[in-house]
Amino acid sequence: MPSQSGSTPSSKSTIGIDLFPIRKTTAGYNRKKLTGDMRAAFNVALLAFPQGMAYAAIAGLPLRYGIFGSVVATIIGSFFAGSKYITLGPTNATSVMVVSSFTAMGYVTELEAVSNISLLLFLVGLVLLIGAVVRVATLIQYVSRTVITGYITAAASLIIANQLRKTLGFEFTMEEKAEASTFFEVVSLTLRHLSETHWPTLSLSLVTALSFVVLAKYFKSLPNVAVTLVLSSLLAYLGSRYIDGFSVSLLPGLNTAEWGLTLPYFDQNTINKLLSPAIAIALLCTLEGNSIGKSLAARDGARLNSSQEMFAVGMANIGCSLFSGMAASGSLTRSQLNVDSGASTPVSGFLSGLLMLAGAFLLADLIQFVPTAALAVVVISIGLSLVNKHHLKLVTQSTKSDSITFYVTFMAGLLIALDFAIYIGTCVSIALFLKKVASPEIVEVDVDEKGQIGQLADTQQRSNPEVSIVHVEGELFFGAAELFRDQMRRVADDENLKVVVMKLRNAHNLDATSCMALEELIRYMNERDRILLVSEVRPDTMRIFKNSGLTKVINEINLFADDESNPTLSTAKALKRARQILGGLTPKVSIYAKEKAKA
Repeated sequence: MPSQSGSTPSSKSTIGIDLFPIRKTTAGYNRKKLTGDMRAAFNVALLAFPQGMAYAAIAGLPLRYGIFGSVVATIIGSFFAGSKYITLGPTNATSVMVVSSFTAMGYVTELEAVSNISLLLFLVGLVLLIGAVVRVATLIQYVSRTVITGYITAAASLIIANQLRKTLGFEFTMEEKAEASTFFEVVSLTLRHLSETHWPTLSLSLVTALSFVVLAKYFKSLPNVAVTLVLSSLLAYLGSRYIDGFSVSLLPGLNTAEWGLTLPYFDQNTINKLLSPAIAIALLCTLEGNSIGKSLAARDGARLNSSQEMFAVGMANIGCSLFSGMAASGSLTRSQLNVDSGASTPVSGFLSGLLMLAGAFLLADLIQFVPTAALAVVVISIGLSLVNKHHLKLVTQSTKSDSITFYVTFMAGLLIALDFAIYIGTCVSIALFLKKVASPEIVEVDVDEKGQIGQLADTQQRSNPEVSIVHVEGELFFGAAELFRDQMRRVADDENLKVVVMKLRNAHNLDATSCMALEELIRYMNERDRILLVSEVRPDTMRIFKNSGLTKVINEINLFADDESNPTLSTAKALKRARQILGGLTPKVSIYAKEKAKA
């Protein structure tokens, strides 16, 4: 019996980034576009100003970081953005990741947060810029939305837990803040302090919450966050004036003189500490921005340059690191409001930033009249809005893999730092995906006298000599290669088997590992006097065989290229070769078909 051993030119690659897209944005700019951008900028500024205060409170930073962070992010982002679909600034998700990361590292005071935020944002921006250049944004699609849902739900829980004490009128000690870095720890401490509840503060919190709910339900067109804070401030003023003993904590005033250049202090030990959360925040920024931008762009029939938007977010974060800002990402509420308000170009972000900057200087003295509890109520409402019941139903009921991924990510977010939770969730999601695509099963079927294909109940029914056809479908990458090799070995161990014809038209993503597995299989079969023929070999698969040297192991005479115009021709040639190997005998042909892997 015979032995088994018997390019296109590449296009020039581009990074897909315009360093100065503002030139294209302003080309042909006219009064109509300005009108739409101005209207959108005004509406976004009314929402972004109080939201900036709320996000600063979440992150444990002075209020100016949230307000001026919104200003810097929107202005700088508008110069580098490629579209109108992503409005940049602080967000709830990035804010809670900042405070979670700082708490995990033992930075619990406002001074410690201020001392490290600049370097953290610089690292975030640098990671994003590098990612934009190497086009990492195209790989983000492989991070499951289930992971993000689990992370956002855990973040919302932590946001709410951290603000409850402010609505109740008490605060933790510095030692307790250092201990309370997770959701369960914060809740436990809050319950221990319940006896310290300040009733005037709780009363104002309940009235503020009721006002916000009524405004959100019956006056949706109003800037409800701003209106709620104004109403609560008025109630606190009237209460302190006309009710004996009524006194609540107020926010510190906004000192605009403190805003200015803040250069990061580059210390190797601090960089090592902050690098992991910086990468996690950069990943989150990319996920948020991409999902928001693509959704809004698709609604208008437009396309989004993910690398360009990632570059814009990176520049915005570096700008925030230099000018007392916060972690900047794409905001869902502000982005949607911007588009719905008629924005025509990214110039709307620049105008919005200017309006917020003017508001910061005009309203600085009035912020000190806003009750701390009122801002806490607004933050809690933002946290509650993050819990999407529809998404929760989808990720917990669609498939078992999604359900496992969600609960692992969610519980990790409650038990440990949020930046590690998103890493853990991503790893679990990828692992479960690989498990799905890397579990090939082969069952033997046969053709009966009527031409019907059915599974053989007993392999002894086959006559000798015998040729079997193995129809391979699905992925043959490194995760599936070993399982496939082992299954094929079990086939080759059949004493009646002499020749195997392996069809590869529907096998995809062969790599070095799968080539090694095939080489081991061939040598294993040769040792048992069996021959492997490979049919329906597509051009890309044939190229991999040649580059890896596998064609010499298989022997080119046993390789049969696929013919798209005649799908059965390749396998017919392989069967003719099988008859030659068997000395001209006409074999009984059995068919092996890959069974679909269960989800």
